[in-house]
Amino acid sequence: MSDHTYIRITKLALGAVLIASATLAPAQPRFGNPSPTAGSDTSQRANASADEALYQSVEYANKNKRGPAVIVIPGEIKSNNATFLQKFTSNNIADFGEVELSSANFPVLERSNLGPLLKEFELAYNLGDPDQARKLLRMGKLKTTKYVVKFDILKTEQVAAAQQGFDGHALGQMAGILGGYGRGASVASVGVGSVHTSESSGVWIIGMRYKIINAETTEQVATGYTEEKMEVGAKSTSVLGVSQAQQGGVSLDTMVQRLVQKSVWEIDSKYK
Repeated sequence: MSDHTYIRITKLALGAVLIASATLAPAQPRFGNPSPTAGSDTSQRANASADEALYQSVEYANKNKRGPAVIVIPGEIKSNNATFLQKFTSNNIADFGEVELSSANFPVLERSNLGPLLKEFELAYNLGDPDQARKLLRMGKLKTTKYVVKFDILKTEQVAAAQQGFDGHALGQMAGILGGYGRGASVASVGVGSVHTSESSGVWIIGMRYKIINAETTEQVATGYTEEKMEVGAKSTSVLGVSQAQQGGVSLDTMVQRLVQKSVWEIDSKYK
């Protein structure tokens, strides 16, 4: 066997091993669905609606460029909406901020690793004591930080609502009267009278502001604001005792995360 033939056979063998290794690589985890309606028409419609609200990662423009070290501190929620305030705290929003800034290749100092030091900084900054805030930022792990970032919710309000429906009861009675008292008229009256439809939609606007603060001087470097619409809807139909209903929309959690993603996209584009 010539050296050339031997090298060729060796390369083919190595290629086969690599392909086999790739085939044996563990697949992404898959989970079952124990719902008794799995695969049914209602399940498919509900899942199609839920798919629209799934987390979608953002391809940040400067992801390959490493950004400066940052800390995300809990922002302010300047909303009087009870539903929003029950569901969210400023820490939830800061958590989303840490996730997205890390995805955009900003080194993020974990708040949980800083303990009471970060709380002291937040207090000093929010009370307008820049000297104390600067002093704290020169201590321990905070010394490596260039920017302090915070995300504030400035608006959560329902700005529009609309609904419409049809109740066949009155029309069914009219059909019975106009058609006389025959059997056909009675059937038509029952059929028309059993039709009920309703549809409602509500649109919210949620607005978020971000602030970037220089960790050394505690001066504001940049700020930005973005809004998103959130629509929640429901519809139902009932005919001769057969009913169909569907409701859904993007959740508050998803809306807040998308607003954070838009803000981080702008930070990644402008302030690296």
